[in-house]
Amino acid sequence: MKERYIPILTVIIAIAGFSFITFLYWTEPRTFSEVSSKGQVVLGTYDIDRTAFDEGLANFRRDEFPAARAAFDRADPQKRDAITQFYTAYSYYRQGWGRVSNDDAMFRAGVEAVDRVIAIEPNFRIADETLQMKTPYEVKAELEEGLKLTLSDFNPMRLTRERK
Repeated sequence: MKERYIPILTVIIAIAGFSFITFLYWTEPRTFSEVSSKGQVVLGTYDIDRTAFDEGLANFRRDEFPAARAAFDRADPQKRDAITQFYTAYSYYRQGWGRVSNDDAMFRAGVEAVDRVIAIEPNFRIADETLQMKTPYEVKAELEEGLKLTLSDFNPMRLTRERK
Protein backbone atom coordinates (compact mmCIF):
# COMPACT_ATOMS: atom_id res chain seq x y z
CA MET A 1 0.00 0.00 0.00
CA LYS A 2 1.34 3.42 -0.91
CA GLU A 3 2.09 5.86 1.88
CA ARG A 4 -0.20 8.58 0.50
CA TYR A 5 -3.27 6.30 0.89
CA ILE A 6 -2.76 5.83 4.63
CA PRO A 7 -3.98 9.36 5.62
CA ILE A 8 -6.96 9.04 3.27
CA LEU A 9 -7.88 5.66 4.72
CA THR A 10 -7.48 7.02 8.26
CA VAL A 11 -9.88 9.90 7.53
CA ILE A 12 -12.43 7.50 6.01
CA ILE A 13 -12.27 5.21 9.05
CA ALA A 14 -12.58 8.18 11.42
CA ILE A 15 -15.66 9.49 9.54
CA ALA A 16 -17.26 6.04 9.57
CA GLY A 17 -16.63 5.66 13.31
CA PHE A 18 -17.98 9.15 14.04
CA SER A 19 -21.08 8.39 11.95
CA PHE A 20 -21.70 5.14 13.84
CA ILE A 21 -21.31 6.82 17.23
CA THR A 22 -23.66 9.63 16.14
CA PHE A 23 -26.19 7.02 15.00
CA LEU A 24 -26.01 5.27 18.39
CA TYR A 25 -26.56 8.49 20.31
CA TRP A 26 -29.37 9.58 18.00
CA THR A 27 -31.37 6.35 18.09
CA GLU A 28 -30.53 5.33 21.70
CA PRO A 29 -30.81 1.55 21.27
CA ARG A 30 -30.94 -0.40 24.55
CA THR A 31 -29.87 -3.76 23.12
CA PHE A 32 -27.93 -5.00 20.11
CA SER A 33 -31.14 -6.21 18.44
CA GLU A 34 -32.55 -2.67 18.61
CA VAL A 35 -29.56 -1.35 16.66
CA SER A 36 -30.75 -3.08 13.50
CA SER A 37 -34.44 -2.17 13.90
CA LYS A 38 -33.70 1.47 14.75
CA GLY A 39 -31.32 1.55 11.81
CA GLN A 40 -34.22 0.52 9.58
CA VAL A 41 -36.27 3.44 10.91
CA VAL A 42 -33.44 5.90 10.25
CA LEU A 43 -32.81 4.55 6.75
CA GLY A 44 -36.51 4.46 5.86
CA THR A 45 -36.65 0.70 5.35
CA TYR A 46 -38.74 0.02 8.46
CA ASP A 47 -41.72 -2.25 7.86
CA ILE A 48 -44.33 -3.68 10.19
CA ASP A 49 -45.19 -7.33 10.74
CA ARG A 50 -48.26 -7.66 8.50
CA THR A 51 -49.45 -10.89 10.14
CA ALA A 52 -49.53 -9.31 13.60
CA PHE A 53 -51.16 -6.18 12.18
CA ASP A 54 -53.91 -8.22 10.51
CA GLU A 55 -54.46 -10.09 13.77
CA GLY A 56 -54.71 -6.78 15.63
CA LEU A 57 -57.13 -5.38 13.07
CA ALA A 58 -59.36 -8.47 13.39
CA ASN A 59 -59.34 -8.08 17.18
CA PHE A 60 -60.10 -4.36 16.82
CA ARG A 61 -63.13 -5.10 14.67
CA ARG A 62 -64.38 -7.65 17.26
CA ASP A 63 -64.02 -4.99 20.00
CA GLU A 64 -61.24 -6.99 21.71
CA PHE A 65 -59.14 -3.90 22.30
CA PRO A 66 -56.44 -5.16 24.72
CA ALA A 67 -55.69 -8.07 22.37
CA ALA A 68 -55.71 -5.69 19.40
CA ARG A 69 -53.19 -3.36 21.07
CA ALA A 70 -50.96 -6.30 21.98
CA ALA A 71 -50.95 -7.41 18.34
CA PHE A 72 -50.32 -3.85 17.15
CA ASP A 73 -47.36 -3.62 19.54
CA ARG A 74 -45.93 -6.81 18.05
CA ALA A 75 -46.53 -5.49 14.55
CA ASP A 76 -44.90 -2.12 15.20
CA PRO A 77 -42.37 -2.47 18.04
CA GLN A 78 -40.67 0.84 17.24
CA LYS A 79 -44.03 2.68 17.12
CA ARG A 80 -43.12 4.26 13.77
CA ASP A 81 -46.05 3.20 11.57
CA ALA A 82 -48.83 5.80 11.38
CA ILE A 83 -51.63 3.35 10.54
CA THR A 84 -50.79 0.99 13.39
CA GLN A 85 -50.49 3.85 15.88
CA PHE A 86 -53.79 5.32 14.64
CA TYR A 87 -55.61 2.04 15.31
CA THR A 88 -53.91 1.86 18.71
CA ALA A 89 -55.16 5.35 19.61
CA TYR A 90 -58.63 4.53 18.30
CA SER A 91 -58.72 1.34 20.40
CA TYR A 92 -57.91 3.35 23.52
CA TYR A 93 -60.77 5.70 22.65
CA ARG A 94 -63.25 2.88 22.08
CA GLN A 95 -62.29 0.93 25.19
CA GLY A 96 -62.23 4.01 27.41
CA TRP A 97 -65.47 5.50 26.13
CA GLY A 98 -68.53 5.24 28.34
CA ARG A 99 -72.07 6.63 28.23
CA VAL A 100 -71.83 7.98 31.76
CA SER A 101 -68.09 8.54 32.17
CA ASN A 102 -64.84 7.90 30.32
CA ASP A 103 -61.76 6.06 31.52
CA ASP A 104 -59.17 8.83 31.89
CA ALA A 105 -56.19 6.45 31.89
CA MET A 106 -57.30 4.97 28.56
CA PHE A 107 -57.91 8.41 27.10
CA ARG A 108 -54.47 9.66 28.22
CA ALA A 109 -52.81 6.62 26.61
CA GLY A 110 -54.86 7.33 23.48
CA VAL A 111 -53.61 10.92 23.39
CA GLU A 112 -50.01 9.65 23.58
CA ALA A 113 -50.66 7.24 20.69
CA VAL A 114 -52.38 9.85 18.54
CA ASP A 115 -49.52 12.28 19.19
CA ARG A 116 -47.17 9.65 17.74
CA VAL A 117 -49.33 9.50 14.60
CA ILE A 118 -49.19 13.28 14.23
CA ALA A 119 -45.41 13.25 14.73
CA ILE A 120 -44.95 10.51 12.13
CA GLU A 121 -47.32 11.86 9.50
CA PRO A 122 -49.09 15.19 10.23
CA ASN A 123 -51.42 14.91 7.20
CA PHE A 124 -52.47 11.33 7.95
CA ARG A 125 -55.96 10.24 6.89
CA ILE A 126 -57.27 6.66 7.27
CA ALA A 127 -59.11 5.03 4.38
CA ASP A 128 -61.08 2.63 6.60
CA GLU A 129 -64.79 3.26 5.91
CA THR A 130 -65.86 1.52 9.14
CA LEU A 131 -64.36 4.30 11.26
CA GLN A 132 -66.22 7.56 11.83
CA MET A 133 -63.11 9.58 12.68
CA LYS A 134 -60.63 9.65 9.81
CA THR A 135 -57.79 11.89 11.02
CA PRO A 136 -55.65 11.86 14.16
CA TYR A 137 -56.84 15.38 14.94
CA GLU A 138 -60.45 14.18 15.19
CA VAL A 139 -59.45 11.34 17.50
CA LYS A 140 -57.31 13.69 19.59
CA ALA A 141 -60.16 16.18 19.94
CA GLU A 142 -62.51 13.42 21.15
CA LEU A 143 -59.93 12.09 23.60
CA GLU A 144 -59.10 15.52 25.00
CA GLU A 145 -62.79 16.42 25.27
CA GLY A 146 -63.37 13.19 27.18
CA LEU A 147 -60.64 14.11 29.66
CA LYS A 148 -62.29 17.43 30.54
CA LEU A 149 -64.96 17.72 33.20
CA THR A 150 -67.56 20.20 31.98
CA LEU A 151 -71.14 21.09 32.81
CA SER A 152 -72.32 19.12 29.76
CA ASP A 153 -71.04 15.94 31.44
CA PHE A 154 -74.01 16.16 33.79
CA ASN A 155 -76.58 16.51 30.99
CA PRO A 156 -78.97 13.51 31.05
CA MET A 157 -79.19 13.61 27.24
CA ARG A 158 -75.56 12.48 27.28
CA LEU A 159 -76.83 8.93 27.83
CA THR A 160 -78.17 8.87 24.26
CA ARG A 161 -74.88 9.73 22.60
CA GLU A 162 -73.15 7.19 20.37
CA ARG A 163 -69.54 6.06 20.35
CA LYS A 164 -67.60 6.95 17.23
